[in-house]
Amino acid sequence: MFTLAVTTTPRAWPRNHELAQRTKHVRAALGLHPQLVAERENEIELWDRHLSETRYVGEVGLDAGPRFFRSLDAQKRVFQHVLQRCAEAGGKIITVHSIRSAKAVLDLAETHLPPERGKIVLHWFTGTKGEAKRALELGCYFSINAGMLDNERHAPMVQTIPLDRMLTETDGPFTRTGDRPSQPADVAAVVEALGRLHGLRTADVASAIRGNLRALLA
Repeated sequence: MFTLAVTTTPRAWPRNHELAQRTKHVRAALGLHPQLVAERENEIELWDRHLSETRYVGEVGLDAGPRFFRSLDAQKRVFQHVLQRCAEAGGKIITVHSIRSAKAVLDLAETHLPPERGKIVLHWFTGTKGEAKRALELGCYFSINAGMLDNERHAPMVQTIPLDRMLTETDGPFTRTGDRPSQPADVAAVVEALGRLHGLRTADVASAIRGNLRALLA
């Protein structure tokens, strides 16, 4: 089980990075979550200082939901900055939040991150089928969780994503499995559900997901 643990603020990075270095199969990502940008935009300088320490960036992106819409301009400034710095560094893998902002996220990614300079994984993507198609054309991957597959509005969009662009996620501990926070092993249920969606054996889906991870890291 390979796990990428995102950070929501650069201040959390040093400790998370220290913990992840002790493991073989866990990596930490350096993030500045869009929901925290209103209070923490000034931490982008700290994010800059740590960028050279990791290949993984996240969680970053945009959130235009009702609670965070007022900070959208600041979010765009931060996300553009992140994309530009990642493009300059090259080779970064970026996990991206895009609540009610898929078009803006894709516009910024297309403008500021050439596909050969980094790779984007769209986390819990809830855009339209057309936006998903555009993301595929830009080379994006999608991380799929159980909540996406259980939602009648989002399942049809998930069906449009080719299996070779899918990864799995839990979004734990913010999401729950039963009466507890979700854990990495809970992606087994996602793999089974994707198998049903594509008419494939669970083992074949698991093999494909591992292959996607190898391709992403290559």
